Amino acid sequence: MTIAKLKLFAILVIVLTTSGCTSVKNQQDDTSNEETPAVAEFNFSGVTQYTTSRGNDLRFAEHDNFLIGTFPQPDEHFPTLILDPAKRFQTIEGFGGALTDAAAETFYKLPKQKQDELIKAYFDSDEGIGYSLCRTHIHSCDFSSESYAYSEVPGDKDLDYFSIEHDLNYKIPFIRRAIEETGGNLKLFASPWSPPAWMKTNNSMLQGGKLRAEYFQTWADYFVRFFETYREHDISFWGLTVQNEPMAEQRWESCIFTATEERDFVKNYLGPTLEKNGMGDKKIIIWDHNRGIMYQRAKVAFDDPEASKYIWGTGFHWYSGDHFENVKQLAEAFPEKKTLFTEGCVFPFDYTKINEWHWGERYGESLIKDLNNSTSGWVDWNILLDETGGPNHVANFCYAPVIGNTGTGELIYMSSYYYLGHFSKFIRPGAQRIICSSNNDELLATAFINPDNSIAVVAMNPTDNEINFKIWLEGKGTLASIPAHGISTLVIN
Repeated sequence: MTIAKLKLFAILVIVLTTSGCTSVKNQQDDTSNEETPAVAEFNFSGVTQYTTSRGNDLRFAEHDNFLIGTFPQPDEHFPTLILDPAKRFQTIEGFGGALTDAAAETFYKLPKQKQDELIKAYFDSDEGIGYSLCRTHIHSCDFSSESYAYSEVPGDKDLDYFSIEHDLNYKIPFIRRAIEETGGNLKLFASPWSPPAWMKTNNSMLQGGKLRAEYFQTWADYFVRFFETYREHDISFWGLTVQNEPMAEQRWESCIFTATEERDFVKNYLGPTLEKNGMGDKKIIIWDHNRGIMYQRAKVAFDDPEASKYIWGTGFHWYSGDHFENVKQLAEAFPEKKTLFTEGCVFPFDYTKINEWHWGERYGESLIKDLNNSTSGWVDWNILLDETGGPNHVANFCYAPVIGNTGTGELIYMSSYYYLGHFSKFIRPGAQRIICSSNNDELLATAFINPDNSIAVVAMNPTDNEINFKIWLEGKGTLASIPAHGISTLVIN
């Protein structure tokens, strides 16, 4: 502890002690089975801090020796996080990543012991980081070893040749392992990268192209068949996105939809078809692309009541600028609709740079700012890739939070795994965001009240110096610190 920090702590101890403060361990209350109390009854009685930082071995390191006492007026110039659980915003659906062909194929190349370790690391909420919301793809995407569709017979309008046999080798067993580890509490959503080649104007699943008008209904039926067939293998889906990155003409699987075309496909085909087949409860997510023009894409759909009634919300990625404010503007304009971060990764892949710390900080900043701008969940891209950043059939290799070296059999946990974990492990599904106001530009933070009535504050320090800060909550406070290039979750009981 630095001399400056010792002085600050000593001052706080005097203030808190004279206010009748006792230690955290003597004041913790078990309120896990109670309903969320009124604000006046909220009891700031204990804090446990979990910290991860660069340059040492801190990984979810636990500390609970906090003093809590009267703190009537924060200082304008001392770093402070001001919490207000009376002001509540979006409810969290979950956090997670993508269960892709690449992740599944890499998984089954690892030793059995490492397979078990990975599943626990991601999906166990006690020993791991408790992923609760994951994405997968409908037939192939770029992170598949080959390009394939579930029906490749031209003109198969009735989908007589539909088969998910390809997925039975790796992806379906992999997804089932994840579901089992969560005790069946894993929400899944699915995304197509392209319709089959025979349905498209360019006769290819790659390089963009569009869905031919005569196959609109067949493509909607394809979604239904996908869900039905997966259900036969005990895999159910919470939702779907209409099209991955519908404005990107990629050298891999891709398909172009304008905002009007996506709206009309949902309104006239996808929405009614799902409803007709008893799948009207599945959450339809539009856009599934970058933040930049997400408002325009959503407005076109939401301004049409006949389309909007089928749509749960808007998905977005991070690959073209930050534009965090666009998430908030959309949430404010259409408060009955949700936003969801559906994909992000860092690239290009370089095995020698796996241990660079900034990869995790990229995640931390985006998570905090997306959440503070009202997103309802955050889903990473591949949860696992191999030592090449793949497999990938078009060589656009990238990082995953865990790299599985299929040559050595080892698992390498990148900083991004821990940064993601500081959110997914402590902010649980059903949590509501509360006010978390920082008076310091270098102290990034967000806060949520969980269903068990605990408050999780995630605070991040991207600077080269330790940050000492206070937490203010209803006239009480405590002093905490985050190491340089560190992230902490403080759980308030």
